[in-house]
Parts: sequence; structure tokens; C-alpha cells
Amino acid sequence: MAYSAQNFVAVSDLHPNLARPNIIGVVIGKTDAKGFPDRKNIGSERYIFNFTVRDSPSYFINVNSWGREDYIKSLSDSFRVGDCVIIENPLVQTKEVERDEKFSPTTPSNYKLLLSENHSTVRICSPGEVDPQLLSLLNIPVKDPQDFYSLGDIVANGQSLDGRIINVLAAVKSVGVPKCFTTSDRRKGQRCEVRLYDETESSFAMVCWDNESIQLAQSWMPRETVIFAADVRINFDKFRNCMVATVISKTIITTNPDTPEANTLLNFIRESAEMLDLDDDLGEQFRESVNLQTIADVYTVEQLKSEVVQRVGKPEPFYGIIFAYISTLNIDTETPKIIRNRCFSDTVAEEALGYTVQEFQALTEAQRTALKWHFLLERSKIYFKIIPSASSRTGLRVNLLSCKLADPVEASQNLPLKEK
Repeated sequence: MAYSAQNFVAVSDLHPNLARPNIIGVVIGKTDAKGFPDRKNIGSERYIFNFTVRDSPSYFINVNSWGREDYIKSLSDSFRVGDCVIIENPLVQTKEVERDEKFSPTTPSNYKLLLSENHSTVRICSPGEVDPQLLSLLNIPVKDPQDFYSLGDIVANGQSLDGRIINVLAAVKSVGVPKCFTTSDRRKGQRCEVRLYDETESSFAMVCWDNESIQLAQSWMPRETVIFAADVRINFDKFRNCMVATVISKTIITTNPDTPEANTLLNFIRESAEMLDLDDDLGEQFRESVNLQTIADVYTVEQLKSEVVQRVGKPEPFYGIIFAYISTLNIDTETPKIIRNRCFSDTVAEEALGYTVQEFQALTEAQRTALKWHFLLERSKIYFKIIPSASSRTGLRVNLLSCKLADPVEASQNLPLKEK
């Protein structure tokens, strides 16, 4: 049986004059418990941790708790982001926006909640107390779902965004293993790097420093998860000479947001999953310099299929040539599906089409269609390399080393007998 709304005060109805209010909501953000020197008791520390609770699409509120180390750590460990909790008897206090939201998420409420060790409690809802509508709030971004930077925009703006706090919508490409470290003042910490991507950028780093965001990141399925990260900080990383996003105490991340923009990106990552496998599996070995003059073996499609079957499980790559017709060439579709930003890329596509990336981008749709039909149903001479790939369904990956319209005489000399 779901909870009775009569027993709880909605976040939108909170005000300081309420006596012993109870609130139910879902935890959408949370920081680690941290200790600070206690000014009143020299030599001792007070601990604090904050979380953000939401009970409707429009309203959420920050909750602060100060106290002894044992109390704060025990309270912090009792629930996680995504849990539905009941907060009993908090103090409702008017927030000072500049001070209270400098290091905490920006909320639509005019108030904040303060927890007292002696008077307040927080507990996870039992299954019967959880309303499914509360859990659905986990998929609604806390900011305007259209108010975000694409990764390509961040890269294009470069250092002009250094230090800015922005929203990002992106797909998860990979989640790194958390790495522990000890600071100069002997405090232990950990770090986890998440690689993001979207239609405009194939790889972009987002760094998590706190335990809460790292645990959340560990739940993400690479290449199947989209996130809306509200209020991440963007900085220029001098060591890597690139822009990097950092999850901070103001950040609230929505996993797989239920928005048209996120659904469009989800469709993109599903369509491009095989291409991303290609990037990760092959890396630099796909971009090695190959002397095409050393490749002499010519295959038909039928022979190539047979060879592929025999090559599964073998570690060494093999090269070859095929004279074949191109039956599909979708170069007149949306630009983000054709052009991708990355380092160390080769120029095979540019050489095959006869245009640089910049020149290709300047072509009209009619010009791209005309270019497509220049190649379609024409016999091409294609140099290829095939190597093992553990993540491919077939166990192999194919890289085109060169693709050009074939010389008719040369093609005729290399056709199988039944085609001559």
C-alpha cells in the first residue's frame, strides 16, 4: 500500500512556522560526509553532509546536517541517491541564496531543511510506502532539458568556458575504475574518470572526486546510458591540453532522462555502437601507415566471407583487395552521423570522396546526393585490413585502407570468370 499524502507536507508547502513536519521524497543528489575544525572546541571536528530530496517535478529542496562524526557518517551511509526517504521533524529555515547555494544545488524552494541529531530522523521507505510516481522523478532533469551544451560546443568554445558551471547532456562511453589516493594532509580520497560522447564529440572526460558520484557512475552501462549533468564545472586541463568536466557539490545528475533530447541521443548511441567498438578495439593499430603496394591478394565477396570464417580466433590481421560495387553510401544524411571529432584519425574518407571535412561540410544536400551517386553502383577498388575484435559479433573488424573507383581494365582482369 502506497503512503497517504495526508501524512506528509509537500516541499512546495513548507514554511518555517510548521510544527514537526514530515516529508517524503526521492534523493536526487548527495555529498560525502566531511569534517571541519570545530571553532568552539579546539582540536575537535564537526561533520557535515548534504543531500537533495524531490517530491514533485517542480519542487526539490536541500537538506543539511551537522553533528558528531559517528552520527553524520552513520546517517550518510544509511541511504544513497535514488532511495526514497522519509524525513521526520526537520527544521525549516529560509535559505540565503548566495551563501547556501554557492556549494549546494540550486533549488526552486525558498527554504532548506536542517537535521538535528536529537530531534530529526531520516529513514528509507519500506516497499509499501513507495509511490511509483516518486521514483519516476529520478528521470526528470532538475534544469530545463533544452538548456545544455553539447560536447562539441564545449570543445569549440575552448578556454572561454574555463571555470564555468554548465549543464551537459551526453552518453556514457566508459566508466573508469576508482583510484584511491592520499592528500598531503593525509586525507584519503578517490577519483574516477568517466568518458562521455555525443553526436558532436567521440570522447570527453568527466571526473568524479566524491564517493557518492563515483558510486552512481559505477551503475551506468557504457553505450547504453544517457545522463543530464546539471551544474558541472568545466575547466581547461593544461596537462592534457583539453577541456574537462568535473562533478562538484552543486551537481545533480539525472540518469536516462525522460526527455525528447535524451531520447534522440539514445537513438544515436544505439546506431553508432558498432562504430564506437571500432574506435576502442583498434585504436592506433587501425591508423598505422600501410604501404598499399605491398597488398596483392584479390578476393571476391564470396571468397572474403569464407576467409573471414577461417580467420575467427586467429590473432594476426590480414590484408586484401576487393573489386566491388558500393550499394549504400549515406553521405547525404544528417552531418553529425557522418562527421566525428577525434584525434589521430586517418584521411581515407577524405581521399575517397575528394573533399576535406571542411569542404564536405560546405556542400549542399543536392551536392552530397550527386556525390553519392558518383560512387553508387560503380565498381570500386577497395584495400582492406581485417583484425580480431573481442567485442564484435563476428569476432573480427574491417578497416578500409583505400577506396577509389576502379580502373575498368584492371577491374576486368581481376573479375571472377563467371562475371567476364
